[in-house]
Amino acid sequence: MKKKVAIIFGGRSVEHEVSVITGLQVIENIDKNKYDVIPIYIDKEGKWFTGNSLLDFENFKDDNLKDLQEIVLSLDANDHKLYLHPNSIGLFRKKVIDKIDIVFPTIHGTNGEDGTIQGLFELINIPYVGGGVLASSVGMDKILMKEVFKARGLPIVDYVWFYRTKWLENQEEIIDDIEEKLNYPLFVKPANLGSSIGISKAKDRETLISAIEIAIRYDRKIIVEKAVENPREINCAVMGYNDNLIASLCEEPLGWEEILTFEDKYIKSNTKGMGKEGSRRVIPADIEDHIREKVEELAKESFMAIDCSGNSRIDFLLDENGNIFINEINTLPGSIAFYLWEKKGFPFNKLIDEMINIALKIHEDKNENMYIYEADLFKKVHLGGTKVSSMKGI
Repeated sequence: MKKKVAIIFGGRSVEHEVSVITGLQVIENIDKNKYDVIPIYIDKEGKWFTGNSLLDFENFKDDNLKDLQEIVLSLDANDHKLYLHPNSIGLFRKKVIDKIDIVFPTIHGTNGEDGTIQGLFELINIPYVGGGVLASSVGMDKILMKEVFKARGLPIVDYVWFYRTKWLENQEEIIDDIEEKLNYPLFVKPANLGSSIGISKAKDRETLISAIEIAIRYDRKIIVEKAVENPREINCAVMGYNDNLIASLCEEPLGWEEILTFEDKYIKSNTKGMGKEGSRRVIPADIEDHIREKVEELAKESFMAIDCSGNSRIDFLLDENGNIFINEINTLPGSIAFYLWEKKGFPFNKLIDEMINIALKIHEDKNENMYIYEADLFKKVHLGGTKVSSMKGI
């Protein structure tokens, strides 16, 4: 019997459109002989919908999503399936539109890539594709991510960070602290955002202030990093669970000077280009074997450092002296980074299949844990008055 896979995309995020593209790419390439696809679209207001018009990308271009049905979700404790119901009042709300065996979230950025929606799936005990709550939240927060990498001795650039509230209270103090600890040029970034949105390069105090003013529009935490001069960006994906990991081919995005912009990533880039000419990606990257081996090693180490699972892309900066720095880990890479796996024996449909298999394996592993501990605690504890003190140490 075919499993029913809910592919969830959209969301309340500045990366809403990117998520729609990734979701529809998964829908287009998933093996329909193995899986029944249930598209679920979360609009920019946070409402959930399903409907056949979601299956055609042209409908998004033309704003022609006519047959959508707003839905709510429920869990059946007996079979641990996720059920879709109409979002209506009365008897119709009890109607079952469909039931889900496994979830494939493709929501980039806020409320999707940051561990929040993963927490929902954990609570209802349904298998889902990709990194878990911890890996997603740490991978999304550039500050926490770098703190973890630094603790593991992984190579990262120097940085400082601060809260938006502190900036609004005392800009001079923050600027002085940055200039004391870091040398220009610098990159200023919102801590919890992707797709290069809100990122600027600062070459002096004036442009630093301007860059921070842009970044604080998008997040309450800001990170300022020392720039790597004349870097090459090298990216490598990792797939697996626990320490059973494989690395993809490495790529080198081309045609950017200081920041790989949103447009570079999702509009100009020819994601299916596999050669040097006519493509904005070189796959495999033209790097020496010892560099490639080190990148693959660091990619796996960073993947494990945040306890990641599924398929993630790790982005590196390579300086003119051959030094490698981990820039960030993307726990949900755009287009599932299929272009890094095609020549590693994983065409898009097989890559999706492998990611689903990993998710099912993780879910089975979690259900091996014991979640009930019989301590007869209720009979040993008395609430009210001075007897509350008997709960000390609990």
